[in-house]
Amino acid sequence: MENKIFLNNHTYKQILIKTHLIGFGEDLLSLIQRYVLPNLKKGDWVAISEKVVSVCQNNVRHISTVKAGILARTIVKGVKKVPNGVGYSRPEKMQVAVETSGRLRIILATIIGGITKIFGIHGLFWIVAGKRVSEIDGFSPAAMYPYNEYAVLPPKEPEKIVQKIEDKLGCPAAIIDGNNINVKVIALSRKVPVSRKVCRLVLLNNPMGQDDELMPFVIVRQEK
Repeated sequence: MENKIFLNNHTYKQILIKTHLIGFGEDLLSLIQRYVLPNLKKGDWVAISEKVVSVCQNNVRHISTVKAGILARTIVKGVKKVPNGVGYSRPEKMQVAVETSGRLRIILATIIGGITKIFGIHGLFWIVAGKRVSEIDGFSPAAMYPYNEYAVLPPKEPEKIVQKIEDKLGCPAAIIDGNNINVKVIALSRKVPVSRKVCRLVLLNNPMGQDDELMPFVIVRQEK
């Protein structure tokens, strides 16, 4: 499957790579060798779902290990559900954020975020909370099994991961946190031929999808 993106007088082809249902602890480099390299041409680079990196690292939490406390249950009362997802409206997911950031920091983030939202300023909750809690994913009933039972934490050392992929496999790489609302560039290897800004814009349509597409890798090829 392919998409074409037109940006700043350039055409970028997105080549969507379908895989098997990747399991926890699988080797990321082996997956890229198997699925990406056979389709890669000179000048291409690959965008990798942040989620698959964390799954390969076993950087996840099963819902049975999470007990939502009073703080998490209180905060989510003011959280709106996002289209085609639960976002942070599920108490268990907010509890993971509380444990990641710390209770005091989350309380401070909630207070500051609530006050600034009154004045039309959004996003300060995530900045104050820190610890990359905005990247925590999962616990979505709509996700395929077994991912619907897991929270996927931010990948560890993403900059080192993309550089290892580039150095060992000759494949420039980017790690992307994408959803139906926004796309964030987490890491770029040195030879990715575009800036972070362009990388984000090229992938802003979230080609990896949000449900059961099984497309954690997207090869990007500039045509002109």
